[in-house]
Amino acid sequence: MSGHSKWATTKHKKAAADAKRSALFSKMARNITVAAKLGGDPNPENNASLAAAVQRARMVSMPNARIKSAIDKAFGAGADAAVYEEITYEGYGPAGVAFYVDCLTDNRNRTAADVRSAFTHSNGNLGTSGSVAFQFERKGTIAVEKVITSDDKKVPDKDNASDEDEFMMAVAEAGGDDYEDAGDQWIVWTAYDKMQDVQKGLEAQGIEVKGSELTMVPTTPTEVSPADAKKVQRLIDRLDELEDVQNVYTTMDMTDEVVAALEEDDE
Repeated sequence: MSGHSKWATTKHKKAAADAKRSALFSKMARNITVAAKLGGDPNPENNASLAAAVQRARMVSMPNARIKSAIDKAFGAGADAAVYEEITYEGYGPAGVAFYVDCLTDNRNRTAADVRSAFTHSNGNLGTSGSVAFQFERKGTIAVEKVITSDDKKVPDKDNASDEDEFMMAVAEAGGDDYEDAGDQWIVWTAYDKMQDVQKGLEAQGIEVKGSELTMVPTTPTEVSPADAKKVQRLIDRLDELEDVQNVYTTMDMTDEVVAALEEDDE
């Protein structure tokens, strides 16, 4: 899959410093609470959005007790009731890159001001609802640990290692749309509403799933120079720092040159 890959561009963030972990857990808890409430079911097996939210929380080692507390909050009453609402902001950042920003907030005015400020400081501008959404397609992504038969590499289980052809067949049998090589793992792409079914299909074949999430993929990626890519990434980082922001999607084309420039800037 071309274009912005959330797995590729936020890999370094998933190993964030301890100082940022509390803020990350707060975002995850908020996302779990809303997913549970909107799905109307506290059981992830019956609530696809909640299952994805819980999976993401576990990927960053969020304690089970905190996950349970976030789910319970969705069905609380009075002072314990969840009051978050979902808001989406759309706009353009540096080099004409489209941005789609998912938020969960208990104060719409605060969130709007914070998001607008982030765009303004990055020479970007917010648009109206629907102004960039048409440039994205909703998809599901599932991360799978690679298992490689090799004498010089440590693998989870050499006796049950599978090659890429076998993995491709397993993805097709599970109902996945496609997959891509993401270094030390495979990323399986699915239809937005089929992610949970595909994950169960992979697991039924003995394939261990590392994590899964719902995402937005650009239909027409925007080509940018390495210099502009760094400006776009700074806006992404600025938005990610906001507590109300849950996900940031862009149309920036993650070419090898762009990825190299961002990794260099991250060292």
